[in-house]
Amino acid sequence: MQKLIIQGGEPLFGEVRISGAKNAALPILCASLLTGETLTIENVPHLNDVTTMLSLLEQMGIGVAANDDRTELTAARLSHLVAPYEMVKTMRAAILVLGPMLARAGAASVSLPGGCAIGLRPVDQHIKGLQAMGAEIDIEHGYIHAKAKRLNGAHIVMDIVTVTGTENLMMAATLADGTTILENAAREPEVMDLANCLIAMGAKIHGVGTDIITIEGVEALRGATYRVMPDRIETGTFLVAAAASGGEIHLRQTRSGTLDAVLDKLMEAGAAIESGEDWIYLKMNNPLKSVNLRTAPYPAFPTDMQAQFMVLNSVATGTAIITETIFENRFMHVQELKRMNADIKVEGNTAVVCGVAGLDGANVMATDLRASASLVLAGLIARGETIIDRIYHLDRGYEHIEDKLSRLGAKIRRAN
Repeated sequence: MQKLIIQGGEPLFGEVRISGAKNAALPILCASLLTGETLTIENVPHLNDVTTMLSLLEQMGIGVAANDDRTELTAARLSHLVAPYEMVKTMRAAILVLGPMLARAGAASVSLPGGCAIGLRPVDQHIKGLQAMGAEIDIEHGYIHAKAKRLNGAHIVMDIVTVTGTENLMMAATLADGTTILENAAREPEVMDLANCLIAMGAKIHGVGTDIITIEGVEALRGATYRVMPDRIETGTFLVAAAASGGEIHLRQTRSGTLDAVLDKLMEAGAAIESGEDWIYLKMNNPLKSVNLRTAPYPAFPTDMQAQFMVLNSVATGTAIITETIFENRFMHVQELKRMNADIKVEGNTAVVCGVAGLDGANVMATDLRASASLVLAGLIARGETIIDRIYHLDRGYEHIEDKLSRLGAKIRRAN
């Protein structure tokens, strides 16, 4: 099993190109199920989850042609309407084939996702919404079996804000008979990106970016060419890395408008930040100060940046309180950071982080994707050598991260 070995203590300086967003690319890949014509997707990141999704779509009968960061998908015929457990267990986003497959083909069998290290991610809102649209759904032997001659528009009020639930139902509604209204819909930029792709394919969608989305069903969608948005979490991770190390960084091909809550906290921590239409510049001119934060659905502070800011707070002046409201097990990185001399106490969904003079390199183990990123950041600012085990988590969400960090001056390498 591969490891990352990091020699810490070097500030990061330089320029990085941000990759396409994984959390936008995965549902957009699934949107190819909605049309028999070719959907061309640009700025697709090279990640393990993307590879798994493409394998799943190919298994269903979709023609896939990938070249650099451009992928062409043609679902002229869907021959196998099943998402098997073997694929869903490694990538929970596979549930996103349920809505479009049911809407286009009239049937779908998708494995229940099962457990997740950071907490429960139930799919009951997906099922409830599809049933409201007229689908017959049975759950047997760990699979969701759904069928419908044609879905009907419905007024759906979701009990909780769910990104994948909103995306699944929005895709299904594009081919439904009549109008669908989604209340308490997710407002994340990745949801907006999927909607913009669907609109390019001929869908009629209104209210994206608000908590009420209206979809007027159409008879068929067409092919299109669409460019995936930049990854806002990769952007935030590199900004925190530069800030925590006392460095200076210029990020290209990104969008500051999707990261307002994160940029505000970085400036509160002492960073000087400038931005333009597709770039962000950060420089640390001041001592690092601790910042309190509370995660919540967009546009509030993202749960996917909580672990990275915990590292920043670990070496900042003062004491910070971090409250996690999205996932019940998302402090699993705390024990690993404490092995590196971090002073963190956890009570329920709250962590109290007291800044220390510096972290120490150690052998640590990644438990999930964003925890992996936090340990990389900790290794970059720690004294001595840090060895991170189970880095396959990292490859699910960060494209060529050690190469990008090396270009910024980090001493980081991969080893068996």
